Amino acid sequence: MKENEISIIPRPVELKNRDGYFTIDSRTSVFASKEAGKALNFFLRRIASSTGVNLRFGGEPADKSPVNSIILISEPAGSKNEEAYSLDVSEKNVVIKAGFSKGFLNGVSSLFQLMPADVWRSAPVSKFSWRIPSVFIDDCPRFKWRGMHLDAARYYMPKEFIRKFIDLLAIHKFNVLHWHLTDDQGWRIEIKKYPKLTKISSVRKETIAGHHSNRPRLFDGAPHGGFYSRDDVREIVAYADALDITVLPEIEMPGHTQAVLAAYPELGCTGGPYEVSTIWSIHEDIFCAGNEKVFSFLEDVLSEVMELFPGKYIHIGGDEAPKKRWEKCPKCQARMRKEKLADEHELQSWFIRKIEKFLNANDRRLIGWDEILEGGLAPNATVMSWRSEEGGIKALKAGHDVVFAPNQHTYFDYYQTSDQFAQPLCIGGYLPLENVYAYNPVPKGLSKSEHAHILGAQGQLWTEYMPTPKHVEFMAFPRMCALSEVLWSQEKSRDFKSFANSLERHLKRLDVMDVNYAKS
Repeated sequence: MKENEISIIPRPVELKNRDGYFTIDSRTSVFASKEAGKALNFFLRRIASSTGVNLRFGGEPADKSPVNSIILISEPAGSKNEEAYSLDVSEKNVVIKAGFSKGFLNGVSSLFQLMPADVWRSAPVSKFSWRIPSVFIDDCPRFKWRGMHLDAARYYMPKEFIRKFIDLLAIHKFNVLHWHLTDDQGWRIEIKKYPKLTKISSVRKETIAGHHSNRPRLFDGAPHGGFYSRDDVREIVAYADALDITVLPEIEMPGHTQAVLAAYPELGCTGGPYEVSTIWSIHEDIFCAGNEKVFSFLEDVLSEVMELFPGKYIHIGGDEAPKKRWEKCPKCQARMRKEKLADEHELQSWFIRKIEKFLNANDRRLIGWDEILEGGLAPNATVMSWRSEEGGIKALKAGHDVVFAPNQHTYFDYYQTSDQFAQPLCIGGYLPLENVYAYNPVPKGLSKSEHAHILGAQGQLWTEYMPTPKHVEFMAFPRMCALSEVLWSQEKSRDFKSFANSLERHLKRLDVMDVNYAKS
């Protein structure tokens, strides 16, 4: 078997090469256990899309495997990782074994990477007869949280692109889409009880042109808006679920809320007037922590969000919330006296705890950026650590679950090469492919019990300087490929030179998928 023909990203735990090939063509049959239903649909849909051929589905696997068949067969789950799978390709047939739905989907993703890049075409090929190299793969992920964040608040991203992005997550074995839906510059999700969120909060009158640090500031003079209807959200969540990807919604609070205040000014400390922000910056106007109407509003919003998103976690942001308004607000100061809070940081902690209590009562868990540590962490909160790993380590030592998202290794809105003038405008920073690949989401010096609370990590796509899907793709790839291997593959087996060789072949798949990756 020829090693240079195999390029699977992320790298499997075990891959054994063999001589020979399996040939898939219009005569190939597919058999699948009931547990493999999602993987079966994924496989048949992709083959039909790229070849125009509807392969014959033969039902449940039989005791004897027929020749020229692809077989997805359940095996006893036991104590195995629910995302584990084995993939056995011989000259006679292809057998994928797994104990759970997620394992079958991961097996199919690897199988696709053994096929020609044409499998990712959106229009049928003229001739369908593909050779798949004979291999044996035994594989499972290192971390159970393998996420990518996508900011659709700064710039609205079309529904069709969200679906494409989910496909790209599945190919690279990510399992969480962190969907950032609200911010100062726009509110992107329909809430029935508050129609002004989509009528007013979803549209800004113009957008800053150039970098936010430039003076004088210039603007493009063009309104920007858009939102996802409840039906849009249901469609996207269902599309992701078909690939066993969880969609994590982020509804910002108590800061990054100027777009909300533009529609409902009574929820701020000053009463406004406010406008949907046209600049990239941290804003002093945030939710009033002393106003009961704020919590009625948030509970109503979160109730509708929970109705649309069935996942266990709800992200509440919690980051970059200046306390200047709270310091001067009579209602906030009265709240602090009533609750015996020492300062405004404790007031934010009280705010977050109140929201967590509501989420927990609805069988959900709160997750937020590491600022939720300030003033005391909510009892059951999960921390997403972005300002280095320090906040995550602090949370781990307090017995809380952590998702690492340090900007030094996972912020894909940073420049990709040291020559900034050769790239599109970014917020700043420098994160080359090698630095993404070098990241290890397990800080040193932790105990085994603390290790157990590391859920995993994720990459971030903040879109202040990414106005189009093609620009998002340029910033995401190939760094997402590197991160997928960081989160899936065993640390001892990772090697950047080997990854780079695989990536060179892997990029042909991205070409076929019309992904605008950075070629630097």
